[in-house]
Amino acid sequence: MAGLRYQTFWFNFVLRTMKVSHIILIAVIAAAVGIIITSAGDSSTYVTFDQAWQQAEAGNQHSLHVVGELKKDAGGEVTGITRGADRVSFSFVMVDDNGREQLVQYNEPMPTDFTKSEKVVVVGSYRNETFVADKILLKCPSKYQEPAQLTSGN
Repeated sequence: MAGLRYQTFWFNFVLRTMKVSHIILIAVIAAAVGIIITSAGDSSTYVTFDQAWQQAEAGNQHSLHVVGELKKDAGGEVTGITRGADRVSFSFVMVDDNGREQLVQYNEPMPTDFTKSEKVVVVGSYRNETFVADKILLKCPSKYQEPAQLTSGN
């Protein structure tokens, strides 16, 4: 009973001494802090495929960002793209910044200009031996760059 009287006293004290605008301001600040803490927990880091593999072996299944390029043949053509059986998903071979080639599975349609991208960022995690991407971010050649100058054989 004494605890209930104390809580009632405290509630009445707060209501008498604080304006409604102050209470609303405190609630807004608390909500903002909660959102910041929640979003910080979802943040991801940029790693190589080797680092992502090590984290997967340690039990970390959080999404990671891996930066790299699509595998290309000697002529500069992209190789290693395979359409999925469902005709929506696809897999491709990506080479990270350390030169490691890795098969990446993406269960969504191929992004526009995927094969024209300069750099690819895959966001996902390992499942067995395959890196499964939840998102693909592309860095495409800028349309504002000057075209390569052709040299004459003179």
